[in-house]
Amino acid sequence: MLITNAHIINEGHETAADLLIRNGRIEKIAKKIDAPAGVEVFDAAGHWLLPGVIDDQVHFREPGLTHKGDLYTESRAAVAGGTTSYFDMPNNKPAITTRKLLAEKYANAAGRSFANYAFYFGGANDNLEEIAALQPDEACALKVFMGASTGNMLVDDPKTLEGIFSRCPLMVVTHCEDTPMILANEAAAREKYGEDVPISEHPRIRSEAACYKSTELATGLAKKYGANLHVLHLTTARELSFFTPGPVKGKKITVEACAHHLYFSEADYATLGNLIKCNPAIKTEADRKALLHAVMEDRIDVIATDHAPHTAEEKANSYFKAPSGLPLVQHSLLMLIELVKRGELNLRTVVNKTSHAVAERFGIRDRGYVREGYFADLVLVDPHGTTTVKKEDILYKCGWSPVEGRTFPARILATWVNGGLAYRDGVVNEKPLGERMHFS
Repeated sequence: MLITNAHIINEGHETAADLLIRNGRIEKIAKKIDAPAGVEVFDAAGHWLLPGVIDDQVHFREPGLTHKGDLYTESRAAVAGGTTSYFDMPNNKPAITTRKLLAEKYANAAGRSFANYAFYFGGANDNLEEIAALQPDEACALKVFMGASTGNMLVDDPKTLEGIFSRCPLMVVTHCEDTPMILANEAAAREKYGEDVPISEHPRIRSEAACYKSTELATGLAKKYGANLHVLHLTTARELSFFTPGPVKGKKITVEACAHHLYFSEADYATLGNLIKCNPAIKTEADRKALLHAVMEDRIDVIATDHAPHTAEEKANSYFKAPSGLPLVQHSLLMLIELVKRGELNLRTVVNKTSHAVAERFGIRDRGYVREGYFADLVLVDPHGTTTVKKEDILYKCGWSPVEGRTFPARILATWVNGGLAYRDGVVNEKPLGERMHFS
């Protein structure tokens, strides 16, 4: 396929150019390319052509929780939103805490994912030898829940944590919240409200102090052992002190922010309630603004979603019974573009944080950039169009979105995965084009 008249935004530059795709890769980028015989021509009409979003944190719920979502349904929603690659978390049923289970998960994904995929290996208090045996291309990284999690995936044994940070051959990726502090806050909330705790208490239960204490522990261990550490979904201004501004290349300690923590604040609990209940919690407007500033100064390295669907029935429960997590992959790029239009971010930074920096930090081979020789994972955006999120257009298996009813000031026109059109003008190509990603 030849894409003509594209406004390419890539590596800090904006260029008007044509782009030729052959055998799944970008063969040529030039000001003008004559269409070779038999090659389909796609007129980009001057719209933005970006590298596809690489989401380094999703929960697609397979295996074991597929009533909420699965690799097929959620990756299908992802390509409709311009996300061409994702890293799926290991807190499945069963949890992916053995190399055998990890291999089975990869085998199950083959031919079923619309976007490219990679999987995390899960840390537990009892699988240190499995962790130490991991090979470089076997998983995208090791996920360690240093806050509450499901099953046996809460790693709270100090000796195990020391062993992980000293022996893990892969990057260590952490969810940082202090469980004892959270449990004490829950007890205090129950004493005050009984079981009818209002959702507005969520950012005080999953508190700034609980986040700070756990992030301090993780960064301290990484420095002590020289480990590669990536901290997920930062939510507070106070935690930013653990991270340094600058390009992602060369950093051994990096940090991620999520689209919903950049977009929502605690004021939104009044209208959205449990629909935006997530861990760690969405916090104050001051925290949101501090996170946005940290993205712009390159203190925050990556933007992701932590896409985590639950059924509408589950979310309708009372505070303690409603699970945490929200679905975002279909609309995350549109949310970030709205922040660009508001003047809170800029587009080149969004492209860097959602594509280039993810590829750089995790060592993804031949993806994350619009470059000759790289896989053609691309998204075409109409910056003058609009998208109103309607229930009938939501592709998640759970069937709802926290941004339903909102109108975004842009439109996703097309998505290419490995050179094939995965999505165009509201229609998903029903042949899954995703492949397993590989890492250097």
